Amino acid sequence: MAKLIPAAERLLRARALIQKARELPVPTEGGKYNFSYVAQVKDLLQQARDLVKFIPMTPSASAEMKAEVRQIYAEADQANQEILH
Repeated sequence: MAKLIPAAERLLRARALIQKARELPVPTEGGKYNFSYVAQVKDLLQQARDLVKFIPMTPSASAEMKAEVRQIYAEADQANQEILH
């Protein structure tokens, strides 16, 4: 069975994944439009969203934690715009 990850740890991991997507080196061939690069960035950002997706639905989630989840979604969307557009 999979090990449960506490919500606070999920938030930290999601932010780390977003940062990893920002730090991913742009390939020389094709630049930021390289299909593999775009797929890697989108995958990292989707992993970050998936980590925090169910936190707002848990009964133990506080209002601050729900606000942090919304902020992570916004950060992921902003990173997507900054990196790929």
